[in-house]
Amino acid sequence: MPNNSESHKHDFFYRQAKKEKYRARSAYKLIDLQNKFNLFKRAFYILDLGSAPGSWLQVSKNLAEENLKKYSDQFYHRDQYKIMGVDIKKLAPIDNVIIVNNDFTTKLFQEQIEDYFQDKLDLILSDASIKKTGNKFSDHIKQLQLCNEVLLIIKANLKHKGNAVIKVFQGSDFDRFAKEMKSLFRFVKSYKPKSSKKKSNETFLVGLQKI
Repeated sequence: MPNNSESHKHDFFYRQAKKEKYRARSAYKLIDLQNKFNLFKRAFYILDLGSAPGSWLQVSKNLAEENLKKYSDQFYHRDQYKIMGVDIKKLAPIDNVIIVNNDFTTKLFQEQIEDYFQDKLDLILSDASIKKTGNKFSDHIKQLQLCNEVLLIIKANLKHKGNAVIKVFQGSDFDRFAKEMKSLFRFVKSYKPKSSKKKSNETFLVGLQKI
């Protein structure tokens, strides 16, 4: 049997990412979420939390560039897009994307958001994850603590009717956190993309149209 380091090379999404020049197979999680929920409709100012290795930033840039052409009308549009990614890990640069090497839970990062965008955001994405220990209960609790930090950023920075996505781990407090999100958005849906590994307990909470 192939070992773990070899078996991923036979994974469809891994091979597809290589073919389409995405940095990781996780790009297809965001593409799936976009196809399902149209998250990027009129999204020009975009923040990606926990960006490493940068595949969600690549997808976001592609869709933001499409939006500049698609939504050049009398309704909500902008003349440029702004995308910021943040991670405690260092990322290779992406043209026309600001990448911040920082902990997004800090006050300094909030100041960096405000300095760069100078306005409320259209879309906030979070594929951020704790470093798993293998203990599903404690990992679930720690991930929710991280998700609560993401909610604070959403409350402070996302515009009225803006959209957001947060990665959550299934567990005992999942419903409580989903209820918290439902207090902020008109619609909240839970969705596990096809490219998420079957054994993973990750799912994504999608918030549409911030109240």
